[in-house]
Amino acid sequence: MSKSILITGASSGIGRAVADLFLAEGWQVGLAARRAGKLEEAAAGHANAHVLPADVTDPAAVDHAVNSFAMAAGRLDVLFNNAGIFTPPGTIDEIPLEDWFASVNVNLTGMYLTARAAFRQMRQQSPQGGRIINNGSIAAYVPRPHSAPYAATKAAITGLTKSLSLDGRPFDIACGQIDIGNTRTPMVEDLSRRHAEANPEAEPMHSFAVEDAAKSVLHMANLPLEANVQFMTVMATKMPYIGRG
Repeated sequence: MSKSILITGASSGIGRAVADLFLAEGWQVGLAARRAGKLEEAAAGHANAHVLPADVTDPAAVDHAVNSFAMAAGRLDVLFNNAGIFTPPGTIDEIPLEDWFASVNVNLTGMYLTARAAFRQMRQQSPQGGRIINNGSIAAYVPRPHSAPYAATKAAITGLTKSLSLDGRPFDIACGQIDIGNTRTPMVEDLSRRHAEANPEAEPMHSFAVEDAAKSVLHMANLPLEANVQFMTVMATKMPYIGRG
């Protein structure tokens, strides 16, 4: 029986690239996001694709998506906990509180709810166990200017990853985190455009192909449960992440 992975935020960006790769690799793939139309596009032509419209901030919707996929696929081997947002930039006094609450709801609460449902499923299924891969960010360690909500929520994911990794040991549930730099996704392309407009003389933002980030997720997912990539950083080689100004 082919292995199974549930991907949140599967309608675009990194989530879509990961979905495309795992579908091509023959996995049973659960595609979760709010936009059903985009999920249908991703699933088109793939008998191993399962469309699961869900808002990750809705506990009932998350539980339903995880349960439905586990029943359809036979079990849940891997969760790629990926859904996230990046709200408009600003200093903390300029950022509307609505943007803070939205960031926390999606980037932190949404990932917590999805991990919770997946952990429950992995603990109860037979044979017991599975793997949770949280999509963190290098912003958890080195934030961009004017990105307090995003940086704070991604730093919190690092704590969640460590806690899940520890709590999952008795149940053969592994948890790791992938921290991805600038990939060529719509979100990063928008950031790059704004960066160029604000700093016309500055060096362009370096990025790399989103397909290479997806390959890194595949490597993590393919490991046996006795092995775990606890933290992986994959980024554009020339990003100014290592070093100082």
